[in-house]
Amino acid sequence: MVRYGKEHKLETRQRIIDTAGRRLKRDGIDGSGVATLMKDAGLTNGAFYAHFASKEDLVATVVVDQLRDQCERLAAVEPGREGLEQLVRAYLSPEHRDSPEEGCPSAALLDEIGRCEEPTRRAYTDSVLAFIDDIAARLAPHDPPSARVKTLGVYALMVGTLQLSRAIADRQLSDDLLEQGIRNAFAALGLPQRG
Repeated sequence: MVRYGKEHKLETRQRIIDTAGRRLKRDGIDGSGVATLMKDAGLTNGAFYAHFASKEDLVATVVVDQLRDQCERLAAVEPGREGLEQLVRAYLSPEHRDSPEEGCPSAALLDEIGRCEEPTRRAYTDSVLAFIDDIAARLAPHDPPSARVKTLGVYALMVGTLQLSRAIADRQLSDDLLEQGIRNAFAALGLPQRG
């Protein structure tokens, strides 16, 4: 029997999380069984329980990981309100709409997360609030908590707009919805309306 070091186990775990993140966002939580998730990672079912206690444990871990990645992407955009404008435009873009497996876990999984067990919903809540608080700090640098609820509302607007744009079969209507979502988010955030 081959023994792997701790680093190998951590790399394998992260590979499972990364591939599961893409699959879950593309096919949903209920549409992605453990066998499929492990096959995507190039592993057998038997290896799953060396890394996760249950599928629910994996889902919670994926959600936290995906939202942490979202926070890191936010940190990479310009500071202040200029960065918010970039974020809104990228979030409500046709590219994001057309690539759910590479995008926001909220837009792809929100309805299913709401039906998950308490630990998964708690992990989601804590992670999404970290993202929201980063945005609120850009809106109100001297008092970020004052902008938290407003920011959460704008995030909900953006997530819902993206979800609806993915569901609409009429491509032009979907594109128009994304553009209107940008205008709505800019208005709610107090950002200038530019062409």
